[in-house]
Amino acid sequence: MMKDNVEKMLCCRPTAIGMIGIAESGGSVTNLFFIEKEDTKLVETASSPLLDEAFEQLDAWLAGRVNTFSLPVAAVGSRFARQVWQALLDIPYGSTASYGEVALQIGAPGAARAVGSACRRNPLPIIIPCHRVINSDGRMGGYLGGSQIKRYLLNMERRNCG
Repeated sequence: MMKDNVEKMLCCRPTAIGMIGIAESGGSVTNLFFIEKEDTKLVETASSPLLDEAFEQLDAWLAGRVNTFSLPVAAVGSRFARQVWQALLDIPYGSTASYGEVALQIGAPGAARAVGSACRRNPLPIIIPCHRVINSDGRMGGYLGGSQIKRYLLNMERRNCG
């Protein structure tokens, strides 16, 4: 749990997939945001060693030089959402799983829609790879950064696996 008196910092930078914001609080990365061009509310440019490291790792990941992140993270959500997010970390780089498969993995068969809801509430997309979750029929499904970015991320991972 975060205390109210813990300072939060947000840094926004351009990346290979557009403007990204990353927030930290209490020594952990707490959020990753996809920033739309017209969204001027998230243009703070605070910096810290942790935020600098988060962007270095993100840039290396997007360039295919690394396939995991090694950052202290604090994703706040319900118990169910945290179970889903933990299961997403088990989906191998370059692979996908269906919402139903993730539901089975966490012991909640029939909860595919709830898994989708947890993916939509993921505060750390890419770092917690919800882009790797697709529909059971192979369709991509939704994504916080939009379908174009999801397609880009999945294709990038597949290219870098081979």
